[in-house]
Amino acid sequence: MDQVALITGGSRGIGYGIASALAQEGFHVAINGMRPEKEVSDVVNQLKSYGVEVLYCQGDIASATARTDMLEKIKSQFGKLNVLVNNAGVAPKERKDILEATEESFEHVLKTNLQGPYFLTQQVANWMIDQKKTDDTFAGSIVTVSSISSTVASINRGEYCISKAGLSMMTLLFATRLGAFGIPVYEVRPGVIKTDMTSGVTEKYDRLISEGLFVQPRWGFPEDVGKAVVALAKGYFPYSTGQTIMVEGGMTIPRL
Repeated sequence: MDQVALITGGSRGIGYGIASALAQEGFHVAINGMRPEKEVSDVVNQLKSYGVEVLYCQGDIASATARTDMLEKIKSQFGKLNVLVNNAGVAPKERKDILEATEESFEHVLKTNLQGPYFLTQQVANWMIDQKKTDDTFAGSIVTVSSISSTVASINRGEYCISKAGLSMMTLLFATRLGAFGIPVYEVRPGVIKTDMTSGVTEKYDRLISEGLFVQPRWGFPEDVGKAVVALAKGYFPYSTGQTIMVEGGMTIPRL
């Protein structure tokens, strides 16, 4: 296959589930994360065990310099990029009611969850356009991992919900702009996924699941999201740019 995918936040949680699924399908992967490289050696080695090249790009997605450095590193090692998966994100450091939340928290969450991905996508889109112009056979796609919080209101983390809603519009904008270049853009919208981010609410969701919160009565797992991203990255939805794939066990289906 010899295709290259960049997964931001790819060293843990949902991002690692995506990176693992892509690597198992033969994609070379570049994973971005905040931890020093020595702390993710086990992750890198596991991905390499699937027989692909793996590049770790340490850096804060909120930083313009870090984003540029990341892409330069990918260009240097692989010379191309076929798939961008915008996955990195943060929760508010402290959950507060929207009547009490601070501007500092809002700015922190929005810069990481929305501004960073927006301008990374801009850079990658321009690079993909250039690759398309020089190689008619080039296949590129962009996938943004958002959240059901894009449309499901949580009043104790309003900044998070707004950042995810912004990602949904970002998908529509870039899908519209890149359609003429044959570069599809998608959104994957997970629900409650079992990761270190949700470890503190395990008991709460175990109870809610038993009470029928989801149509499919189980937790979601990173591999569930990974499989959805693989289907998009491999071009199984070539005429569906701008669309959202829900990975939430039927949680948001309106029911009586």
